Amino acid sequence: MGERRKQNAPRGEHKKIVNGAKDHGGQWGRAWEVDWFSLGSVIFLLMFAPLIVYYFVMSCDQYQCALTGPVLDLYSGKTQLSDIWKKTPLITWEAVYIYAAWVSFQVFLYMLLPDICHKFLPGYVGGVQEGARTPAGIINKYQINGLQAWIVTHILWFANAYYFHWFSPTIIIDNWIPLLWCANILGYSVSTFAMIKAYWFPTNVKDCKFTGNVIYDYMMGIEFNPRIGKWFDFKLFFNGRPGIVAWALINLSYAAKQQELYGQVTNSMILVNILQAIYVVDFFWNEAWYLKTIDICHDHFGWYLGWGDCVWLPYLYTLQGLYLVYNPVQLSTTAAVGVLLLGLIGYYIFRMTNHQKDLFRRTNGNCAIWGKKPKYIECSYTSADGKRHYSKLMISGFWGVARHFNYTGDLMGSLSYCLTCGFDHLLPYFYIIYMGILLVHRCIRDEHRCSSKYGKDWKLYTDTVPYRLLPGVF
Repeated sequence: MGERRKQNAPRGEHKKIVNGAKDHGGQWGRAWEVDWFSLGSVIFLLMFAPLIVYYFVMSCDQYQCALTGPVLDLYSGKTQLSDIWKKTPLITWEAVYIYAAWVSFQVFLYMLLPDICHKFLPGYVGGVQEGARTPAGIINKYQINGLQAWIVTHILWFANAYYFHWFSPTIIIDNWIPLLWCANILGYSVSTFAMIKAYWFPTNVKDCKFTGNVIYDYMMGIEFNPRIGKWFDFKLFFNGRPGIVAWALINLSYAAKQQELYGQVTNSMILVNILQAIYVVDFFWNEAWYLKTIDICHDHFGWYLGWGDCVWLPYLYTLQGLYLVYNPVQLSTTAAVGVLLLGLIGYYIFRMTNHQKDLFRRTNGNCAIWGKKPKYIECSYTSADGKRHYSKLMISGFWGVARHFNYTGDLMGSLSYCLTCGFDHLLPYFYIIYMGILLVHRCIRDEHRCSSKYGKDWKLYTDTVPYRLLPGVF
């Protein structure tokens, strides 16, 4: 849910097409048939994921971010569920106006402001770009302008904070729980609309998957790339905007609140803002690359992405900053430098691993990785239209160290966010626990797809690069 720019399309993507019989094309994307375990997992997430988000936010609002606080009070009889609910702020018209204006502004930036950043930023790829081939053999075009939207949004934010003063910089955290109800309304609405659309007016019938199980289809999605008109792509918009554009603004609002409450912004809050802003800017700088990742290449659009991007991502990925509002932490210089280095090294591994893959793909292997011509294994697969394609799986550089070494860097960065908060509470560490589970699951899910797609070629690849994340361990 709320899947951050995740991350592994098959490596080395030079492809050629010849006629061939259909084989594994039907196994792309999510499942055609649903087993009982998958259905149980889906029902569990639908029931409990919204409660998890509420519980975390409520614990900070009412218990200083102590996750055990509500449970102990309920167990001891000090409070009742009704008491907790009565203390919870409800949706307000102010929150509705704020959220509606925010989403509408991001739609405007996405649809009506073509990218110009690629014209003057060296190395940045924006404007109209092609995505990966869908299971039906279609290559969609996308308007890549996320970096521009992020820049415009933050220029306006800082202009307001330091000059115009239209609203308080603490506006987000001051309305945090009412905005949660607004985000839930949008998440459920867009997920429901996507399902109705898949039945009545799908963008491409051949890229739809119906399992016959309504609950699973609602959760995991039916349409592969639902669109309205030529350019409004549900997956690209909701995966990147409004949640990820808001990420840095949410952290800035937390910092402003800390300044308001305590008269200073702690170095831990500054670290959270810097490290997570690097992540967010990197996402938008590489938005064209994102078109080749699992989110776009394999996931269908349902509640998992729709609600997850609207609610799970902005509310749970920003827990460190929220925690520091209620529990300010001033790290020692040594600890602060250590956390910063961990985050930067993790980012370097993450970015360089993906850079090696992209360089290999762009040059069809005619490049240097760690000073040598890269080695690769050539694989073949067949899409749903019966055409045979060829890919090259690189086994040099970081991709020769582990099959998902970019995830290793990602986990290092995730841990650095959590370490800014010290060790007094478990809540800030939910993020690294969640990311660990998510990325291990991603490894397994990605490799299952690749095994189905490439067959014996994938077995040869895994024999050559035997470890997923940590050499000698896993």
